[in-house]
Amino acid sequence: MKKEIYAHSANSNGEWQLLADHLANVATQSSKFAEEFDSSDWAYNIGLLHDLGKASDDFQKYLKKSSNEDSDEDGVHVKKTNHSGAGAIFAKEKYNDVGKILAYCIAGHHAGLSDWYGGPSSINYRLSEKGDKKYFDEQVKKYVKSSLIDLKNPLKPPALKKLEHDLHLWLRMLYSCLVDADFIDTENHINCGQKDRGNFDSISELSSKFFQHMKKYDNPQTDLNKIRIEILRACEQKATDKEGFFELTVPTGGGKTLSSVAFAFGNALEFGKKRIIYVIPYTSIIEQTSEILRDIFGDDNVIEHHSNIDPDKETEKSRLACENWDAPVIVTTNVQFFESLYANRKSECRKLHNMINSVIILDEAQILPTELLYPVEDIMRQLVDNYKCSIVFSTATQPYFKNIKYVEKIIPPSMNLYNKLKRVTYNFPQKDSKSESWEDVAKRLKQYKQVLCVVNTRKDCFNLYKLMPKGSIHLSALMCAEHRSKKIALIKEKLKNNEEIIVISTQLIEAGVDIDFPVVFRAFTGLPSIVQTAGRCNREGNLEIGEVFVFNPPTALPVGLMRKSGDTTKEMMYDDNFNIGSAETSKKFFELLISKVNSVGDVELKEQLINGAEHGHFQFASYAKKFNIIDDKCNKTIIVSYDDKSKNLLKTLKYAGISKNLMRSLQRYTVNIPSRMFDEIRAKGLLEEIQDGIFAQDTTSFYKDDVGLAIYDENYGLDEWNI
Repeated sequence: MKKEIYAHSANSNGEWQLLADHLANVATQSSKFAEEFDSSDWAYNIGLLHDLGKASDDFQKYLKKSSNEDSDEDGVHVKKTNHSGAGAIFAKEKYNDVGKILAYCIAGHHAGLSDWYGGPSSINYRLSEKGDKKYFDEQVKKYVKSSLIDLKNPLKPPALKKLEHDLHLWLRMLYSCLVDADFIDTENHINCGQKDRGNFDSISELSSKFFQHMKKYDNPQTDLNKIRIEILRACEQKATDKEGFFELTVPTGGGKTLSSVAFAFGNALEFGKKRIIYVIPYTSIIEQTSEILRDIFGDDNVIEHHSNIDPDKETEKSRLACENWDAPVIVTTNVQFFESLYANRKSECRKLHNMINSVIILDEAQILPTELLYPVEDIMRQLVDNYKCSIVFSTATQPYFKNIKYVEKIIPPSMNLYNKLKRVTYNFPQKDSKSESWEDVAKRLKQYKQVLCVVNTRKDCFNLYKLMPKGSIHLSALMCAEHRSKKIALIKEKLKNNEEIIVISTQLIEAGVDIDFPVVFRAFTGLPSIVQTAGRCNREGNLEIGEVFVFNPPTALPVGLMRKSGDTTKEMMYDDNFNIGSAETSKKFFELLISKVNSVGDVELKEQLINGAEHGHFQFASYAKKFNIIDDKCNKTIIVSYDDKSKNLLKTLKYAGISKNLMRSLQRYTVNIPSRMFDEIRAKGLLEEIQDGIFAQDTTSFYKDDVGLAIYDENYGLDEWNI
């Protein structure tokens, strides 16, 4: 009697899954995913070999043990043994150097893509005599001979634009196809196929909803709305021209959000794109865009994927779609988008194959990190060159991309938008003028009924706010996401009701937050930030002209990119031909700034992912650790007690312990601060270690409704910190 070899133990229906069925299912699904980039045979072979090690006697014996044993991350009860090594070894022995590509994916389908060089976890070691060869044992070899392991041959080289440069992302794409297919097939077995996954409206159906919604703007009554319609029509017209890179340069308040989405649908319909991915720099403004799109398309068709998503707003369907981005409209952050493209862990890489054949809108594109400009540019180039993507750079201050060619302008110069949409007057300090004290700035602000002042650091925000009259509003990253959302809603309400309001904020309000003040003040900084802050002034054109005052604050710009950005602005702004509103000025600024930075990230990328590519040598894990859009290595997280919900969540964490959903809920109640400052706060007894390595403020008034985490309160002796 033939001995059955299983992949997974019994589900709720009492059904076991045969290894042959699982391998065939994953191979078929992986192959289907990889058709999008002409690599289906590669993906098929990887899927067919990924769990070969499960044919071993040890694995089969453990699989049949009782269900109270430890379970693996798929939720099925198996022995914690290496079942990925056998397939990797088999691939290398069958395909020699080509087998390295398959081996990376197979060996890493649980642990993540490894480095070629390194310790016992490296691919080089695992493929050696000292590595995983013991897992390709006689039982596994017997299974290979007796089962239908029918591999695709020969494997043709990938058709990549720049082969050595582009191999690392292609390999990640293969890996993405494998791990998503593996997850889905395992999930289907365990849940008897009952997960609420997929079944979204098509791009065509959503397009109809969108353009039906846009009909209400067909008869604009104001000059500003007439210009917005001109911008919208230009986007619709350009959308059908071609695929590739596009530049949507529109002054703030010109309706970029809806116009860029109109372009995306037009381009998607014309060229058969699968989805639209809207990428935003800050979590503080992502909710606003998501709300606009949900109102048009419905909650089920718009997936938010970022660290501060409110789990209460998630459905089972949307939570599942966050895992692999199989929804038609994704709203996410720069961090989630770009770090996934350079990631090595399966949870982050799983979505990559669903980025293929998409229209990607990069909102506020000027905020892309200069120190990582080379890898960011290169990965975008690959998405366009090799994976059928169109990318739109949407901003009022268009950055300079040295290594991206052939960017098509959506808005023709003949539209003369910067003159038509001029809604503010900029008032700059005189050359060589002295700094103003916070008291002087406060005196100027108090003259106005409604005024916004944006400063450069959280400490500056606190110090100026304390000089303001009662009822003023403080807004900074010392407040948790939930707190900031409520403060922004309050600001909008007060403006709508024409109430007196003074807002002191850090730069988190300057990009994408839809508010409209008659007067705005900005502490001197880099040109893009000044322009973005000005976008909060006379936004709807209700005044003949709004006033923007740039002042020299009493504190210096923080050392690093912000100071270099300020120095670049000073270098330009006293030139007779300086025009802060023009696209040419913006590009000149970024070109000068890039020349001042120490690195744009090219050296590390080439060393770890490009130079050894022709030999199949990649340092996936090492580079993933280095590539951080926001460098949080020197930061620590504090969970704060902001409202009753956060207090109840903290109580649950303390007494019931950690769970995935609980930690997701608590993410909206976190504040990040520098590690050394964290250590000092902890030493003062202001923090409680709720669980191992997880800290929350204690029950004192260390978190306040007006300023958030009260690190600059005189009672705590932390004034020397300027963050």
